[in-house]
Amino acid sequence: MSIGYLVTGKKDECYGCEACVQVCAHSALHLVEDEEGFRYPLVNKDKCVNCGLCNKVCPVEHPLEKETDEQIAFGGYAKDSQIRENSTSGGAFSAIVDRWCSGGGENYAVFGALADGLEVRHSYVVDKSLISPFRKSKYSQSEIGDAFKKVRCFLKEEYSVLFSGTPCQIGALLNYLRLYRTSTEKLLTVEVVCEGVPSPLYVRKLNEFFLRKYKTPISTIDYRNKDNMRWDFEVMEVGFKRVKTGFFNSFGLSGCKVSNKTDRWFNPFWSIWLQHLMSRPSCYKCAYATKSRVADITLGDLWGVHIYCPELYGNNGGSSVVVANTVKGREVVAGIQQSMVGHELDMDDVVRFQGPMRRPVSENPRREECMADLQNPLKKYEEINCRWAKSPSLKLLFNKYIWGNRQKVALWNIKQSFGRK
Repeated sequence: MSIGYLVTGKKDECYGCEACVQVCAHSALHLVEDEEGFRYPLVNKDKCVNCGLCNKVCPVEHPLEKETDEQIAFGGYAKDSQIRENSTSGGAFSAIVDRWCSGGGENYAVFGALADGLEVRHSYVVDKSLISPFRKSKYSQSEIGDAFKKVRCFLKEEYSVLFSGTPCQIGALLNYLRLYRTSTEKLLTVEVVCEGVPSPLYVRKLNEFFLRKYKTPISTIDYRNKDNMRWDFEVMEVGFKRVKTGFFNSFGLSGCKVSNKTDRWFNPFWSIWLQHLMSRPSCYKCAYATKSRVADITLGDLWGVHIYCPELYGNNGGSSVVVANTVKGREVVAGIQQSMVGHELDMDDVVRFQGPMRRPVSENPRREECMADLQNPLKKYEEINCRWAKSPSLKLLFNKYIWGNRQKVALWNIKQSFGRK
């Protein structure tokens, strides 16, 4: 039976949510990165007074009851093309923020994850026009810092608060607030459909590769660049501030801006991660990977759109699935529909194309081997990819580039057009 990392020391019983660190009034806990790059709480026994708050707030030791209200699913994309272009999928997050924060001059705060180079951390804004850094998917576990404490402070001051994060982060926040008996009436929780967080060791290897190539570190990673209406190609764009080449060096110039783009099927990151070779241990037994959820709203990509609702494909510009799990969530989702192109969906269809809403990711039996290679300082990025990344088959490339979703939807539109005649 699971008890929790602070009791058992088992790494698969710690989500890395940081709730235990924030709840400790004596600063007796801090996070320490292990050899795989994941952070775990460490107790300073000299400061610990054995109050037990860290155990009470732990979402593994004290899991929350899932929401049992009738779920409503909505699919679609933002009418504002700029918002859609700058979002990972269809721009639903921006619509939700706008709806929740339009309280007639009421104070509000929006929390989300933002990227700073390779690092990802939670932060907040009190002006909804500044939420752009929160929009994109980060594919890295964010450092929560003192975000839970700040949420509690805002709620005590009667702010309307929106907190977005992974399901385990939402669960940890709710445990934290309930421990302090903080009212959540003015809190809206928005979770992403999460397929596990990868080890940061991989992107560090990637950074070392580009340091050798361009003599400059990575400044930005956009894991899901739209690349001119190519949402379902999941293009990764790696950017650099300035790259010095021999030509620029000879004239003492600073160089030029450079970026590197790779489609999903040629991207070793996607291949290795989706083989579940480098996920956090707790992701393989995640209690949140079920149809029932803990957040008010669940957000994800509208995968399967070309199969069961092709009218929402929108020329491959990105489409979102939004699941309202609570009464509060349903009210917000009903309010965003006027700013989006879309309609309600059948929950069975949604869950069929959302693996993490059915079960946790399965652990690859060769995970330890892969992680050992990532930990080896002598193993270069190229060697890691050569051993662990799979090359796309000709059949897959045909299905994606020759007869892909765009072509299938185009054929569906033609058939619809003839049907109307």
